Amino acid sequence: MSRKASIKRETAETQIELTLELDGSGKSDIQTGVGFFDHMLTLLARHALFDLTIKANGDLDVDYHHTVEDVGICLGKTLNEALGDKQGITRYGSMTIPMEETLVTTALDLSGRSWFIFKVDFPTEKVGQFDTELVREFWQAFSSNGLLNLHQVLHHGANSHHIAEGLFKGTARALRQAVSIDSRQQGVPSSKGIL
Repeated sequence: MSRKASIKRETAETQIELTLELDGSGKSDIQTGVGFFDHMLTLLARHALFDLTIKANGDLDVDYHHTVEDVGICLGKTLNEALGDKQGITRYGSMTIPMEETLVTTALDLSGRSWFIFKVDFPTEKVGQFDTELVREFWQAFSSNGLLNLHQVLHHGANSHHIAEGLFKGTARALRQAVSIDSRQQGVPSSKGIL
């Protein structure tokens, strides 16, 4: 059974088409109009081994906020849909990633309940033209719409690009663990019998 989902979302601010395949090979075709964000999403697909296609047109003349947040919403919704009834999944994932001078940890639970903790401070307000505060906005939207617990912690780091990259790579690796099928897991990994 293919664990794949697609979404089309249109608002007055953005038009987004996104397709996510959990059991992919890390292929991606990302076009959001925001270069740094495209780079981060490409890393996410590659390290999660998701196949990911995103076409986004947003009000970039205003700023990048709506585009980044709405892509997070769409990615979260497709993750939740692609997981289906969550039979046999590992459920939990965590990863600590070194990125040059930076060290970040991501831990997550595909619990069906959203919770988001972000203990990360960026030393600069921008990476190029990209507002670093939008990293938090993206992951907040993703966790809320993907219905998962997501905790991201920066241990140390001095370069904003490295911090953002560590977060995307680390979360990708944690997702790769959590969505993977555990051959020993019978049914849903919860004593409640449902996630």
